[in-house]
Amino acid sequence: MKRGDLVVGLDVGTTKICAIVGEVRDDHVEILSVGKSPSTGLRKGVVLNIDSTVDSIRRAVNEAGSAAGIDIKSVYVGIAGGHIKSFSSYGAVGIKNGDVSELDIEKAIEAAKAVYVPLDREVLHVIPVEYSVDGQGGIVNPVGMSGVRLESRVQIVTGAVSAVQNLLKCCERAGLEVIDIILEPLASSMAVLSGEEKEEGVILMDMGGGTTDITFYGRGLLRHTSVIAIGGNHVTNDISVGLRLPLSEAERIKTEFASAIPSSGGREEIEIKVAGRESQLIPKQYLTEIVNPRCEELLNIVDGEIRGFGGFERAAYGVVLTGGASMLTGIDTLTQAVLGLPVRTGGPEGIGGLKDIVSDPMYSTGVGLVLYALDHCSEKMIYADLFTAILYRMKQWVKGMLRKKEFMSVKA
Repeated sequence: MKRGDLVVGLDVGTTKICAIVGEVRDDHVEILSVGKSPSTGLRKGVVLNIDSTVDSIRRAVNEAGSAAGIDIKSVYVGIAGGHIKSFSSYGAVGIKNGDVSELDIEKAIEAAKAVYVPLDREVLHVIPVEYSVDGQGGIVNPVGMSGVRLESRVQIVTGAVSAVQNLLKCCERAGLEVIDIILEPLASSMAVLSGEEKEEGVILMDMGGGTTDITFYGRGLLRHTSVIAIGGNHVTNDISVGLRLPLSEAERIKTEFASAIPSSGGREEIEIKVAGRESQLIPKQYLTEIVNPRCEELLNIVDGEIRGFGGFERAAYGVVLTGGASMLTGIDTLTQAVLGLPVRTGGPEGIGGLKDIVSDPMYSTGVGLVLYALDHCSEKMIYADLFTAILYRMKQWVKGMLRKKEFMSVKA
C-alpha cells in the first residue's frame, strides 16, 4: 500500500460492531474516524439474525464514513466465535537445486495444506510456524540453506462454512465488498503486542462479549490459537439472573460497580434499579459473589488451554489482556493470581490520529484489522491465503467457468 490509501476495518462482534477508517502514512497508520453500533444479531460471534446484523453494520459504517467524509465500499472483516478451530499440519518436499528457495518454501507449505478438511469447514489462514532442513528443526527462514529435504509445520485455522457465508452475506447486503476475512485475535495481536513480546513468548487473551480468544506467540510467530465460548455477556447475564434485573441495568451495574475480586470496603453499598424503576441499595459484595465465580471459571479453562500447548514454560512475557471485557475491574489481578504469570492490559499502539479514542482495549480488533491491511502483503507468516479463502475461491471458480466456456466456444 502507498501513502494516502484509506483502509476500513470492520469488527463484527457479539456486543458491538465497529468500523475504523485508517489512512496509510509513511511509517504509521493515521486513524481518521470510528463508527460504532450495538450488535443485535449475533451470539458468540455467529450471525443469528441477518437483518439485524445488516442494520448494525450499516449504522457503524455510515457513522465512520460520515466522520471521515468518504463513502465506504470495501472493508477488511474480522471473524471469531466458537466455531473457529485450528490444528497443526506437516509437509515435506525435496530441495530442487541444493539450496532452499522461495519456491521450495511455497511447495512445502502447499504439501502441509494437503490435508483433509471437512466439507462444512473453510480454511481461513495457513500460518507457517517453523521449518526443518534435513532434520534440523526450529528454522524460521530457511532461504539459502543447503540440504536435500525441506519440511514445514503450519497452523491451519478453519471456520464453519455457514458462519463465514452468513458473515459475507451480511456485509454484501450492507453494500460492502469484503476484501479479506481475518481471524480477530490475529488482528488484535497486531495492534496490541510488541515485536519483543512475540519473540520472547506471550499469551494474548482477547476478551469480547461472546468469546475469549487465546493466542500464543513465540520466536516471532503464531504458535497456537483457540476460542473459549465465554465472554463479558456471560457476566452480564449472571448479574441479570442473580439480582433479577433487566439486561440493560445489569450491563450498567457491571460497567460501573462490578469487580472480579472482593473489594476492601466490605460494607459498601450500590444502588440498583429493580424492574427499571424502583431504586434499591444492596451490598457491593453481592455483586462480587456473582461476578467472581464466572471469571474464575473462564480463567480455569484458560489455564487448561495454556497447559495444553506448554505456554507456562514458554511465555516469558506472560499474559496480555485486551478486548472490552478486559476492562472489568480486578480481572488483571485475578488473572495473575489464577495463572501465576505476569499480566498487563493492552490497547492499540503505534498509531496516529484518533489514538486517544481508539487506545481503549475495546478497539484492539478494529485497529488491528486496519494494521493487517497495511502489512499483510509483506508478512507471509500472517498472510491470509486468499486461494483458500471462501470469497476469493468463489470468484476464481466463476472466472474459471467463464474461461472454460470461452475455450469451448472457440474450439467449436
